[in-house]
Amino acid sequence: MSITGSIAGALGLTPSRKVRYAFVGLGDIAQEAMLPGVAHTGNSEIAALVTSDPEKARALGARYGVSATYCYEQFGMMLRSGTVDALYLATPNWRHAEFAVPALRAGIHVLVEKPLEVSPAQCRAILDAARASRARLMVAYRLHFEPATLAVLDRVRSGELGEILAFTSTFSQRVSPENHRARNGVAAGPVFDMGPYPVNAARAVFGAEPTEVVSAVGSRHPDSGLGDFDDTVAATLRFPGGRLAQFVVSYVGNGLDTYTVLGTTGSVTADPAYLYGKPLELFTVLGEEQSHARFKNTDHFGGELKYFSECILEERDPEPDGEEGYADVRVLDGIVRALETGGSVTLEPFRRERRIEPRAQAQALPAVASPPLVNASNPGRGKDRVPEN
Repeated sequence: MSITGSIAGALGLTPSRKVRYAFVGLGDIAQEAMLPGVAHTGNSEIAALVTSDPEKARALGARYGVSATYCYEQFGMMLRSGTVDALYLATPNWRHAEFAVPALRAGIHVLVEKPLEVSPAQCRAILDAARASRARLMVAYRLHFEPATLAVLDRVRSGELGEILAFTSTFSQRVSPENHRARNGVAAGPVFDMGPYPVNAARAVFGAEPTEVVSAVGSRHPDSGLGDFDDTVAATLRFPGGRLAQFVVSYVGNGLDTYTVLGTTGSVTADPAYLYGKPLELFTVLGEEQSHARFKNTDHFGGELKYFSECILEERDPEPDGEEGYADVRVLDGIVRALETGGSVTLEPFRRERRIEPRAQAQALPAVASPPLVNASNPGRGKDRVPEN
């Protein structure tokens, strides 16, 4: 026993418990961002790895000192092992329900990457499993804990921007034709992959749910080498009170991630706004007065994992829960339908009671370096190979 453990025992205390996570899907996001952030959360640890790639299992198991590795066909065995409390689920978008539902039924907590799934029906299957389980479900909206994003919401809610009228955004990256996102149609395209960012930001800014996809227009660029889907999409959403949100997402545009919130007495622009690994910045205009704030680069992924583990250990529900994930997917599904029909789509009535709590959710863990990736690549870099996510 360690000296710390001996002292704790003598005082009748127990060392702080850590939540044991299985990482399911070891593609770029898990390797580049989440795995490196686990160690400094203080309340989380890597207990198992699930992948179809034996080379990933060996290399990442050695890197993080994890001996328990499973292929996807052994997922049920892993759930029954008794060595895992929770999952971090980073499979391709359309395989989230496949793993989240049995995990929740087995009483295993689930942190699932966004989008929650690629259809409202699949989202509802996950939500039903969560409601029937004692396990907790959280969707990995890392920006719900990021200081610059929370500062925007503070300014909106304080009223200093006046009445909020509009939200506009552009989010683009040049995706390699070799990346799995380029080869799996609409489900892996920019609407579901990048669309959650502006949709979620607009919903948070307005504190409301859109009622209509006014329009959605897509284009395809043959020279991009991408698959059979619209690689660039522009959408307009209508919110209650005549408020509008407009955004463009693209797999072929030069890298850009920015949004602007326009009010009657001021505006704030986040640029960069969505990406990790660099400081986010805000440009505020109040009347004629301008200001700029550059926020410290933080570990978005370690921060959200720490928060979710706190929720598990303290037996409380996380804010970005399954309903928050469903709220975005209902809009993304409407955008896809608008693209297919060329017309507007009225969204079914939906009410979301819970919203981000900026001061309660802020996380500021220091940024960590990304290690070399094993059989995976960042989608925008176009190097290495990506056999699976």
